[in-house]
Amino acid sequence: MLIFQALNDSIQSYLSPQQCEFIERAYKYAYVAHDGVKRASGEPYITHPVAVAEILALMKLDHEALAAALLHDVLEDTETTHQQLADTFNSTVADLVEGVTKLDKINFENREQAQAQNIRKMLIAMSKDFRVMLIKLADRVHNMRTLDSLRPDKRRRIAQETFEIFTPIADRLGLHHLKNELEQLAFKAQNSARYYVLKEAIRKARGNRKNFIMGICDEISTKLDAIEIKATVLGREKHLYSLYRKMRKKGCQFHDVMDVYAFRIIVQDLDTCYRVLGQMHHLYQPKLEYFKDYIAIPKSNSYQSLHTTLITHHGVNIEIQIRTEDMDAVAKQGIAAHWSYKEGRGNSNLTAQLQTRNWFQGLTEQEDNTTNPLVMLENIKQELGNNEIHVLTPQGKIIVLPAHATSVDFAYALHTNIGHRCTGVKIDKEFALLSEKLESGQTIEIITGNAEKPCADWLNFVATHKARQSIRQYLKQLPKEQAIPEGRRLLKMALNQTNLTDISQQNIDKVIEDYHLDDFNGLLHEIGTGKLLSIIIARRLRGNSNELTESKLKQQNRQSAIKGAEDMMLSYANCCKPLPGDQIVAHTSSGKGLVVHTTACHNVTGFENELDKYIPVEWDMDFMNQYEYSTDLNIMMINHKAGLAELFNIIAKGNANVEDLQTTELPDHIYSISLTLSVINRIHLSRVMRKIKKLKSVLSVKRSSKKRLVERRANNEEH
Repeated sequence: MLIFQALNDSIQSYLSPQQCEFIERAYKYAYVAHDGVKRASGEPYITHPVAVAEILALMKLDHEALAAALLHDVLEDTETTHQQLADTFNSTVADLVEGVTKLDKINFENREQAQAQNIRKMLIAMSKDFRVMLIKLADRVHNMRTLDSLRPDKRRRIAQETFEIFTPIADRLGLHHLKNELEQLAFKAQNSARYYVLKEAIRKARGNRKNFIMGICDEISTKLDAIEIKATVLGREKHLYSLYRKMRKKGCQFHDVMDVYAFRIIVQDLDTCYRVLGQMHHLYQPKLEYFKDYIAIPKSNSYQSLHTTLITHHGVNIEIQIRTEDMDAVAKQGIAAHWSYKEGRGNSNLTAQLQTRNWFQGLTEQEDNTTNPLVMLENIKQELGNNEIHVLTPQGKIIVLPAHATSVDFAYALHTNIGHRCTGVKIDKEFALLSEKLESGQTIEIITGNAEKPCADWLNFVATHKARQSIRQYLKQLPKEQAIPEGRRLLKMALNQTNLTDISQQNIDKVIEDYHLDDFNGLLHEIGTGKLLSIIIARRLRGNSNELTESKLKQQNRQSAIKGAEDMMLSYANCCKPLPGDQIVAHTSSGKGLVVHTTACHNVTGFENELDKYIPVEWDMDFMNQYEYSTDLNIMMINHKAGLAELFNIIAKGNANVEDLQTTELPDHIYSISLTLSVINRIHLSRVMRKIKKLKSVLSVKRSSKKRLVERRANNEEH
């Protein structure tokens, strides 16, 4: 019971004796279930679920959530069944454990498929009960804390997944303390050398800075006391990963970013927030371009606060956040601060809860259960990582949309009926294309018609789940006599100057066969109802990308070196970062348009057997020298004085630019360097690599790709 003691002390401070006894029963059950099992570190396995429960107890979660945290691995790692948990505890606890449990007992074709399905399952469970994700986040935090016992390759892979999936989710839920810790631990796992260098630099600089922070707190408190405003003033340094990210973004040194401090002023009511803001602007010189009012316009995770950047009398930049006690609780614990459980605790922001629930539910709703897991996972990652924009209605109402949203997304955000009847748009009182991406601060006026006429080609550019689902739902209901002509119209537009009569019957039959359709009308029906994209079918019907025709106007306005891609949103897969000259293939992704991979990319292995999902594409060599592309290199070199300087000099002379750099120290004074370069094409890259290889300190240099692998437990090794 010594393992349970700290958790027991914590829960007794806010739960009833009966609830504490319920949690103790869950501990004893988990202890027996995991008896004899060790973690990779050699500790008894039970220490892990207890640590997860302790993290949640600090957030003051209810007794059912804590019991589920203690039991969260018993379904996955033991013979215990869902029914046994329901009988022993209750159905709620059993459902929470089931929601956290991964799908390891199902045989997946590859790691990517398993990762996509596991994440989708968690999000579905979370949309029903947010406690599922709170448990999973606490589980991930403790696993990251104990990551040192795993192999370096596993540490890096788990850290990458943490950055891509779990930190954005924690941010969306407003759990900033968990987000910050996950970022810092993932940074340590991915780039330990830089982590420890930065940590030591912060430690050395902390003495004087502590005195500075205390001095500013005293000045602020004195100012507020003089006008009888009661407030709590707190000062802190930026956390380690935040400093690193700022250094990378600004391309500056440590001492430049360490001059940014954060102070928090907590007051009793909303009106006082604005009074304090005025006093701070009177006390120190404000930098108005950095002022943000998250009280008037809350973040999507319901975070509210006033942010202002000031210049002190010492000439140092400081950031001040001003908020009420309730706002501070939400800022610290996000959705956990106001989520209503059966105990009836806090329900202060039901709208924010419902918006967040619907948003996560939208991530997981798939029109077609056969959707390629790679595509689904990329969609989820894209939605999780989306920045937000704030646009206005003509009446001044603020609408929050993801980055890359269009006027059609805006119309559907207002109301499904407005989206269906949308015929045009004015952006800042000027007519614009419906496909034009919106920017924060714009005023959007939707022009509507009397009839509902959603168009299938809107699916090529809409960025929100609601818009996609609403369009598809409408198109699915179209009768054949409307869907087939609509499909024919869209296909003719996509074929451009090519006539349907010029396409060989052999090509038509092959496309119909690949999509498992009965006839050509069936193909038109699928296009007309939005299940297939007309531009993809047009490419496949032509059969030869060399025959793609483009008008001179379109050629002049091209934004890529991909043949025929001027009609679509285009992006390059981050996993393989294709360059002009590589063999490539593409698939469509909602919100990202046509996503281009190299044919050798591990994420599109076997694409030849899935021609209904992938299309061959080609570079247009006439345009291959007009744009820059990112690519990754892995360099092994002996660490010696001026070694990196020589490397950068070679790269600069080769007319390439370094976008990112990460180093890992290996035994025998060897450094593994991961570089992201911007180059023009594959030939340019090869020329730079040959020059790098000639350096005496370089042992090897090769082009690398980022493998996105799913976390999979083997013999309890990772947990």
